[in-house]
Amino acid sequence: MRAKIVDRVSAALNENYVFPDVAKKMEAGLRQKLKAGAYDKIANSAELAEVLTRDLREVSKDKHLSVRYAPSKPPDLDEDAAKDPAVREKIRNELASVNFGFEKVERLAGNVGYLDLRGFIGAEFGGETAVATMNFLGNSDAVIIDLRKNGGGDPSMVQFITSYFFEESTHLNSFYIRKGNTTKQFWTSAHVAGKRMANVPVYVLTSSRTFSAAEEFTYNLKNLKRATIVGETTGGGAHPVNAHFLADVHLLAFIPFGRAVNPITGTNWEGTGIAPDIQVPADKALVTAHQDALKKLQNQAKDEARKQQLSWSLQKVEAQANPVTLTAEVLKSFAGSYGSRTLKYENGSLWYERQQTGLKVRAVPMTADTLMLDDGMDILRLRIEKDASGKVTGLTALYDDGHADKSPRTGG
Repeated sequence: MRAKIVDRVSAALNENYVFPDVAKKMEAGLRQKLKAGAYDKIANSAELAEVLTRDLREVSKDKHLSVRYAPSKPPDLDEDAAKDPAVREKIRNELASVNFGFEKVERLAGNVGYLDLRGFIGAEFGGETAVATMNFLGNSDAVIIDLRKNGGGDPSMVQFITSYFFEESTHLNSFYIRKGNTTKQFWTSAHVAGKRMANVPVYVLTSSRTFSAAEEFTYNLKNLKRATIVGETTGGGAHPVNAHFLADVHLLAFIPFGRAVNPITGTNWEGTGIAPDIQVPADKALVTAHQDALKKLQNQAKDEARKQQLSWSLQKVEAQANPVTLTAEVLKSFAGSYGSRTLKYENGSLWYERQQTGLKVRAVPMTADTLMLDDGMDILRLRIEKDASGKVTGLTALYDDGHADKSPRTGG
């Protein structure tokens, strides 16, 4: 049975793998290991599939290439079943349960749009959700697209989303297909539903887990100089893949059948990944991109009120990037009465109250002497004033429009 499995996997590779010469090398490697008895002690097909995957990747260095145990043919590989409305509806419902990969979309401080995209689901299924998402982002002054947990998907969604960031028809990528010796080009769409963001700065967040179609999206925008890439070097998989069910040996072989060819570089990111423009650990990528976007928007702003808003937002993001922890002793020293304003220390936290409104909200340290209110609005901050000896003498209420109210300390 082991010899038959090696025969069937080798045949599938020789017929389909993007590089015929590499397919021959992989076959030779498998047969050498088989002859040497490397597979003799493997008891089941599932374990053998894992070992074959390791051995094939050792030769090809292709992370898309894999073999898995499959007791029966997966329904989505059955062409007749795939045309069945009931099957298609089942697939659609499964994809809808993860919102077609659109994990989160929101508006960050400074009118920066943010999209956490976990997969590029085909536009055939995910197009409606993509339109809603892109229209939500449409009024943003900058957009951050988070691909740190995105392992890939369908080029049609790469094309769909990217089209919103270009005004003119733009060649994004091509795929060379071994079978037929053909090349398929992908261009931005002539029409998008809603507003284009052709002049909006774009940031793409990456990690070592960013892979395949997520890398295509990143590589396209980087080489078109349409986005700033922030985070870590990506996984390095540029080969589109098809699944082949080997029925007589109950295996599923995922075999790359082509390769990406970028119209600018003439090559792709296979095996190397994509290096970011701003290299930081993945968990720091979002705050880094947000800071960079706000600084650039602030430098470009001509309206003083807008500059103030961006400065306000930037202070918050910088505080998030460099969090401070104040001791209980310091927090207690801030507690007291400041005219109609009061700070109280309760249960390890400071609480802000104002007599006129009856407002009571937690005051969170933002810097060594500035507090931010945990009210979800961020229109008021408090700066603690001290004399030369370090004694607290007053409190200044800072507002997002730039004006300030000073209140001397009136009680401890």
